[in-house]
Amino acid sequence: MGGCVSTRNQSSCYKIKGTRKTLSSHVTTLQHLSAVPNRIVTNGKNRTSCIFTQQGRKGINQDAMIVWDDFMAEDVTFCGVFDGHGPHGHLVARKVRDMLPLTLLSFLHSYELKRSGSSTSCFTGNHKPDGGDPWEDAEEEKAASLWREAFLKSYKAMDKELKSHPNLDCFCSGSTAVTIVKQGSNLYMGSIGDSRAILGSKDSSDRMVAIQLTVDLKPDLPREAERIKRCKGRVFAMEDEPEVSRVWLPFDDAPGLAMARAFGDFCLKEYGVISIPEFSHRTLTESDKFIVLASDGVWDVLSNEEVVEIVSTAPTRSSAARLVVESAACEWKSKYPTSKMDDCAVVCLFLDGKMDSEPDYNEQGFSSALQQCFVPIMQQNPTMATTPSPHYREISPSDYQK
Repeated sequence: MGGCVSTRNQSSCYKIKGTRKTLSSHVTTLQHLSAVPNRIVTNGKNRTSCIFTQQGRKGINQDAMIVWDDFMAEDVTFCGVFDGHGPHGHLVARKVRDMLPLTLLSFLHSYELKRSGSSTSCFTGNHKPDGGDPWEDAEEEKAASLWREAFLKSYKAMDKELKSHPNLDCFCSGSTAVTIVKQGSNLYMGSIGDSRAILGSKDSSDRMVAIQLTVDLKPDLPREAERIKRCKGRVFAMEDEPEVSRVWLPFDDAPGLAMARAFGDFCLKEYGVISIPEFSHRTLTESDKFIVLASDGVWDVLSNEEVVEIVSTAPTRSSAARLVVESAACEWKSKYPTSKMDDCAVVCLFLDGKMDSEPDYNEQGFSSALQQCFVPIMQQNPTMATTPSPHYREISPSDYQK
């Protein structure tokens, strides 16, 4: 619940960096992103997914999100949620949203050029090993290893780009990232911070279950705390917020970062905070129905199981992401009436690739708790589920220069 705090009004953390080297060549590509087909970054839907974000009560919305179908090839989808924090967190999150996929594409393209003489590629779509052939198994392991390398290099390059940005101060600002690439039946995931991805799947009894795909990389995890302390950083919670462990400088009670890994936050990079993603690979099955990515504004108040129930019982697939956010807003008011609601961002990716396959609202049973949260909202505004919000725009390169 929250990115950075400080126990002092003025801290040595809040230094202004001098101008560093210029932007990379990716910037020119940023100018054309809005014209890329099947790429969405604002409230709405495309042919496989729906996305929605809502500003909390802490100021400007610092969450960002993306779905990019036909990413690199057909049947390949890139999804991401990014939760910014600090004075410039909103700009960091949006910059990562725009540049991280391009950086990943750049590494994949470089690999393809090296393999230009080969008749096969690990990065094309429809890569579906049958699971019984040792050769196919070896190819799958090789592909996963290459994707891992691409994710790690991309995250490293992204953080380097932020550090060298001439007009964006990331000394005490940063962002989480939870990113996935779906390539046929293969799912590759990389994440830093406390944004999360879950899978909605049917068990042997045909019941929907929630499977957590990523780990919330917070400072209270033993391995994370050990690394931070080994690097002379400090980990402790504030007295008025004992449930939230934070990272502090060794010589000052600042900045109080509530995650152990993040982009930016360069004041803490020498003290154990890293931007190396946790990478994993999963082979999807026909039982797997959808994936949900969300920022901690959702996970602070809704369980994995509640989110899966909301999505699986949504009256339309295109309304699923918004209903998760509206339900989270309801729970914030109920559970934390004196606290300011956090920003929320949600991506729902439906694995059958169909957004026009709408579950019958009358045949799906909502739990009573969820009915109280979002059924009245749907009744008050029946068009809301399919009407994108007009209040969000795509960031342009000029925003980074402000």
